[in-house]
Amino acid sequence: MRRAALAVAVVYSVVLSCFAPAQSNTSVQTIPLEQIHAGMRGVAYTVFQGTKPEAMEVEVLGVLKNANGPKGDVILVRLGGPKADYTGVVAGMSGSPVYFEGKLAGAVAFRIGEFSKEPIAGITPISEMLEISALDHTPTTPLEAKASSGLAAKTSGPGLPSSTAEGFANYLKPIETPLVFSGFSEEVIQKFAPQFASQGIVPVMGVGSATDRKQPEPMVPGSAVSAVLVRGDMNIAATCTVTYIDSEHLLACGHPLLQFGMVDLPMTKAEVLATLPSPLNAFKIVNATETVGSFVQDRHTGILGEFGKSPEMIPVTLTIHGTSNAKVFHYEVLNNARLSPVAISTTVYNALHGVNEYGDETTYSMRGAINVQGFPSVKLQDMFASVDGLQPAALAAASSIGGTFGRIYDNPYDTPAIRGLELDFEIANARRWARLESARTDVSEARPGDEITVEVLLRPYRGDAVIEHIPVRIPPSASKSSTLHVLVSDGEMLDRLRRGPSAIQKLDLASTIGVLNKQHVSNRVYVSVLEQDPEAMVADKVMPALPLSVMNVMDGMRGTQDMTVLGESSVSETATPPLDFVVSGAQLLPISIR
Repeated sequence: MRRAALAVAVVYSVVLSCFAPAQSNTSVQTIPLEQIHAGMRGVAYTVFQGTKPEAMEVEVLGVLKNANGPKGDVILVRLGGPKADYTGVVAGMSGSPVYFEGKLAGAVAFRIGEFSKEPIAGITPISEMLEISALDHTPTTPLEAKASSGLAAKTSGPGLPSSTAEGFANYLKPIETPLVFSGFSEEVIQKFAPQFASQGIVPVMGVGSATDRKQPEPMVPGSAVSAVLVRGDMNIAATCTVTYIDSEHLLACGHPLLQFGMVDLPMTKAEVLATLPSPLNAFKIVNATETVGSFVQDRHTGILGEFGKSPEMIPVTLTIHGTSNAKVFHYEVLNNARLSPVAISTTVYNALHGVNEYGDETTYSMRGAINVQGFPSVKLQDMFASVDGLQPAALAAASSIGGTFGRIYDNPYDTPAIRGLELDFEIANARRWARLESARTDVSEARPGDEITVEVLLRPYRGDAVIEHIPVRIPPSASKSSTLHVLVSDGEMLDRLRRGPSAIQKLDLASTIGVLNKQHVSNRVYVSVLEQDPEAMVADKVMPALPLSVMNVMDGMRGTQDMTVLGESSVSETATPPLDFVVSGAQLLPISIR
């Protein structure tokens, strides 16, 4: 036993000398897959506690051809040693380097089935991991990533069963890389779990954290490494194990985190506080610490990190003014088209949910801006209250902000460089909401150019009725012996009607921001005069009341990505001053022109 331990120590010291990232550019020796056969014995390294990797015995059981997709072979091994026998294959162990004859063979990346009585694992060959290139700029489509997530990206953790692909048994599974949410309440995670699940993620709450604490120990093969999605007053991080290091890059995991393709995530050192064995789901409790670079690729056979590269995160400053002192939250969110919108929604809701003033009756007044490099800022201004008790106001606010981020990202022409988000919320401990109960005009007939008055009856939640009088001018161009429609509505209804079929069209980034900055707020009543002439919308520009001759010329553009035609034109729009409550409802009134 002493000789075996000494041999392991010698091999490990040789391995470490080959991999010091700041001292050597020497490529590590690797062993071809063709030379690996059943019965071979080697050694693997992972961190069970602290920062120092420890050795595990490895015995080859065989090679599984095409087990990880076409030409994706997997080396099947049995792990050994006191700790591996006790813990089994552990979540967070993926990426642990495996050596035969002192040569790197690959990374521990798969486990076999559930409740296994032996620590049997699958190894991703190092030759496949070394194919990952930092220069690859191709993204992964949502469909491809979703299909992959059934294999590798759906994570699990304490109390959460490992996710499996629906409809069939999957015995060869990537070892879980728990995506740990720190500083989040259980209710918040439950509310947003379906949105993360749609991206292949099952959140794990509160097991570990992320800090900027310096970690003097160097990173070596077998060290724990973390990819951070959110950091600051709230943290979301995933941890696996380093497989390969050179002077500029490292490879880890041996399988994808989410298979997002090109990414930009903070790469940090990590400290393992403890490794907890469990027949259902053994896992590591990890603190992410010092940032050492960025992960730049998230691919089928592993993730690639680049030392010294500063990640481009989205800084968020969120201020909440309640009955007590203002609370300010500072954090950063990853810049990713698919995950940033849901991460923003989750963190905003978590902040609102975490203050003492939170409740079902709460109303939020929001102001803020999204800063996009090279474009006007996206202005955020609205009021949120629970309407009919169907959705908490805080959830409505968070979803609205996340939806705005989604629309900024969802354009086929420009890659938005989002430089920051600033939000300011005023809290009122009352449900300030009113239904638009009725509307009427002082006349049923009018002449072109006349001014009429619209009387609106609003019924606030548990309050006395409020009557608003809104003057409206009939357009001088209105045709005699025709009928106009006066639409009295809330802002959401007006935005929905104005967008019309364009809601399914994707505009360029400048036009998208233009549309977002024209959105109506929820605490006003809007009165729009509609004529029967058609209206054309080209990107974010509106051309109302088009004559038939012009429409005939433009008819060839109908149905294109840039143009939408609506049956009626909004020729004027009037609104009340900002009200002290959210308005909900709409009515359509006819006016005869004589």
